[in-house]
Amino acid sequence: MNMSWKLHGDGRTIAADEIVKPDERLAWPATIGLGLQHVVAMFGATFLVPLLTGFPPTTTLFFSGVGTILFLLITGNRLPSYLGSSFAFIAPITAAVASDGPGGALFGIIAVGVLLALVGVLVQFTGTGWIDALMPPIVAGAIVALIGFNLAPVAKANFAISPWIALITLAAVILWTVIFRGLIARLSIFFGVVVGYIAAVIAGQIDFTPVSEAAWIGLPDFQSPTLAWSVLPAFLPVVLVLIAENVGHVRSVAHLADPSLNKLTGRALFADGVATTIAGVGGGSGTTTYGENIGVMAATKVYSTAAYWVAGGFAIALGFLPKVGALVNTIPPGVLGGVTTALYGLIGVIGIKIWIDNKVDFSRPANQFTAGIALVIGIADFTFSNGSLTFNGIALGTLAAIIVYHVMTAIERVRTP
Repeated sequence: MNMSWKLHGDGRTIAADEIVKPDERLAWPATIGLGLQHVVAMFGATFLVPLLTGFPPTTTLFFSGVGTILFLLITGNRLPSYLGSSFAFIAPITAAVASDGPGGALFGIIAVGVLLALVGVLVQFTGTGWIDALMPPIVAGAIVALIGFNLAPVAKANFAISPWIALITLAAVILWTVIFRGLIARLSIFFGVVVGYIAAVIAGQIDFTPVSEAAWIGLPDFQSPTLAWSVLPAFLPVVLVLIAENVGHVRSVAHLADPSLNKLTGRALFADGVATTIAGVGGGSGTTTYGENIGVMAATKVYSTAAYWVAGGFAIALGFLPKVGALVNTIPPGVLGGVTTALYGLIGVIGIKIWIDNKVDFSRPANQFTAGIALVIGIADFTFSNGSLTFNGIALGTLAAIIVYHVMTAIERVRTP
């Protein structure tokens, strides 16, 4: 593994037709600035996950930084990527905390991490062909979409607590997206929260006492997992989402920076699995490669892994600032209701975008039933219990998407002369 970077040009400028490759860097002041920009890009999404699940924000930030450093090490310092909190964990964590407490949720996160790491080892030796066969675009899109739409009742409940604050927050997200362009527009969720938070302060809905009482420097609030096999049906479908996200992100970076990076797909999956497992052991949320940071690279044309070492280190440092966690925890339900109305909808739309980008043919009955059945099961949150095991809408919808598609496709092939 090469831990040094070649200086790109004079280290200060990039020609219009050039990119800074993963094994290159700009001058250190510029590299540090880019690293901090990656922190800003990931922060809005990453801190929302602990805020919505009740996990300690500083712990989640700490493990996102640790995960990013591990990712760089495992991929040989060749694949630029930030590992932030995955939204796919929100629904199963929420359900697990309600039934088995935070420790049970952490057990589910660990299980996902271990399984994802094993998938990474398998992909490293066999390639990604079997993933494409198991989850063609119609299936992958349905799984991503139903996870987003399954969370709609959570957004509604928070929205109803303070409708005006929620509406201001939602309006801020929408206006920020259409008024600005490029990277700034990508931060609309983060700035929507800022605007909603200011409105909540003016309305007297914020109690800053916990912030003033929190120490400036301290250890992250580490937590321990507890054995809870009953949570696994809700968590294991998340593995499929993480596989799709990681494979898609590696392909995106490889397309933009270096096609040879596709060979690191197995390592990337293994690295995210290890990072998620470690986060679960210590009290953080599961991780995934972040599209927000890929957007930063596309906008800046800087793919240097050096910037990600800076970003990971800074995130770890934030984990030792209890006041940051206390401040994040003061965000009221109304703000969360407004931002998650947009956020959960966007997750669902990403699934639909997978169908559009891959030109899924909805004249085929197999595609129609795969999408339709999976979405209804996920949105209505169908449940099935067998003893202590309960399968929620995400688990059942995921299984339905895979089974319906492959059974109908197999029958179609048999019937085709």
